[in-house]
Amino acid sequence: MPKPDRRPRCCPALPCEKLGHRDARDQVRREITYALRSLPWISVPTVALFFAEVRGYSKLYDNIEDSPYGKPFPCALRFLPNRFHKPHHLWKIATPFASHAFHPVDGFMQSLPYHIYPFLFPLHKITYLGLYIFVNVWTISIHDGDYRVPCLLRHVINGSAHHTDHHLYFDYNYGQYFTLWDKIGGSYKSPTAFEGRGPHDYLRKLREKGSGAPNGPPAAKTE
Repeated sequence: MPKPDRRPRCCPALPCEKLGHRDARDQVRREITYALRSLPWISVPTVALFFAEVRGYSKLYDNIEDSPYGKPFPCALRFLPNRFHKPHHLWKIATPFASHAFHPVDGFMQSLPYHIYPFLFPLHKITYLGLYIFVNVWTISIHDGDYRVPCLLRHVINGSAHHTDHHLYFDYNYGQYFTLWDKIGGSYKSPTAFEGRGPHDYLRKLREKGSGAPNGPPAAKTE
């Protein structure tokens, strides 16, 4: 009697060996589970910092007239060891549910610059809350697989197409909103989706060729 095949099963239209999935059918459930397990641990230190900020230990203010600058300026602090960010790259072709599927240390560290800033510089409370909400919405949007960006801004805005390649190849397109620092640091990669070699293009070729396997994107990095 032959032994049952215990290898993980993938979506029939998306070969595991090509795009790095071990179990693509079950991915969304695993993304949600990972996010739900991590979010409480991310929330505990985040809420503690929020309390410190709104209880007068920071330089947040209520009225624009209280600002010594007239308007806020951005904070450019970003640091995160790869060790804690690697679990987020389990999702090679991410869905919106992967947007918060981080290691708890990773999730908190990524929000830390937003919390440190008002302890160092004055910032209006509404601006502070708006920025925090916006970055969470943006994080969801760059994991949603919608690659549409105005042609003139394709290589300026770090959108979903750029971030998909970040998940696939790991060493490129680290930016949050824009591609400037990736270009300066040498980590910018023109999205494969804009060159007709992205995951959606690969799936379309699979459907067109039926059982034939086209030359897909290079194998995703597993680290």
